[in-house]
Amino acid sequence: MRFPQRSVSVLALIAMVSLAAGCGGPDTPTGAPVPVVELASLPDSLVTTEWLAEHLDDPDLVVLDCSVIVRQGEDGGMVIENGRSGFEAGHIPTAGFADLMGELADADSPYDYAVPSPEEFAAVMGALGVGDDTRVVLYDSSMSAWAARVWWMLRWVGFDRAALLDGGLAAWQAEGRPLSIEPADEPVRVLTPAPRPELIADRDEVFAAIGNESVRLIDVLPEAHYRGEMVMYARPGHIPTAENVSVMALLDETGHYKSSNELAELIGGGEQTRAITYCGGGIAASSTAFVMTRLGYNDVAVYIGSLQEWTEDPANPMEVATAEP
Repeated sequence: MRFPQRSVSVLALIAMVSLAAGCGGPDTPTGAPVPVVELASLPDSLVTTEWLAEHLDDPDLVVLDCSVIVRQGEDGGMVIENGRSGFEAGHIPTAGFADLMGELADADSPYDYAVPSPEEFAAVMGALGVGDDTRVVLYDSSMSAWAARVWWMLRWVGFDRAALLDGGLAAWQAEGRPLSIEPADEPVRVLTPAPRPELIADRDEVFAAIGNESVRLIDVLPEAHYRGEMVMYARPGHIPTAENVSVMALLDETGHYKSSNELAELIGGGEQTRAITYCGGGIAASSTAFVMTRLGYNDVAVYIGSLQEWTEDPANPMEVATAEP
C-alpha cells in the first residue's frame, strides 16, 4: 500500500517513532509491575522475553506476530506494507501472523484499520488458534503499537488472557534468541465474543466530549503535530480540549515500556474519569490505552476513526496551538 506525501497516512506516526527511537536491547523497565486481575494465568499484561522463552511450548499459549511495516518510499511518501514477508523470513518460534491490513480490518470501511464486527474478529482469532481457554502473547517489529491494537481488540471482544511482549521482536533478537520460518501449528479454536462496546469510541462520543470536564480527550501524536506545526491528515492541529501525551514518551530508548511510576507521572491522575485516546487511525492510541489500563484507569476507550475520519468532515472542529513565547 502506497500513500503519496500529501495524503492522510494513518500510521506515519509509527514510522516517525521507529526513526526516532532505537528498538533493541535486553533491558527491562524498572519499577513494580502493575498486575491486571483478568490475566490470572499470565504473570502480567506485559511479559518478558525470558518468560516467553520458558513457556513457548505450553499447549494453551498462542503467540502472534502483529507486525506492519511503515517506511519512507522513494517519492518521499509513506509506504505501509503488510508484515507477513518479514514474518515468513523469521519469527518467534510457534508464532502465527495476525494481519491488521487484511483479515483483522473491515474491508468495507473507507478508513484504514477499521475494526470488523466482534463476531468476524473472533472468528479470525479462532482460526489463528485463540480460544476461550487459551493465553495469548502479542508482539510486533515496531514499538509495540500494532501488538497493542490487537490486544485492545481482544479486550474489546471480552478476552482478557492476553499480554504484550515487552520490547517486541527487537528485544528477542537482541538477546540472540532463535527465530523460526516454520508456520504456526495451532488448531482452530472457538473464541466466544462478549463485546464491551464502551472500549471503542465513535465520532459522536468524541464530539460530545469536547469541553466536557468529565471526559479526557488524549491526543497521542507528537507535540509538533498536536500544535499544527506538521500535518499528516486533512487538517492540522488537534481536537479542541484534547490534551497531548505523545506515544513516543511511553517507551524508553531500548523500545521497552517505561516503568509504571514514570508512566503514571506522564499520564497524570483521573483513574476514574472517562478517557478517550486518539491518533491517526487508532493504532498508537491503542498503545496509550494499553498503558492506561495497566495503570488502573478503568474507563478508557480508543477512537478508532481518529484523525483520518475526524479531519475529513469540516463540521468537526480542529484547533491549532499557538507557539510558546
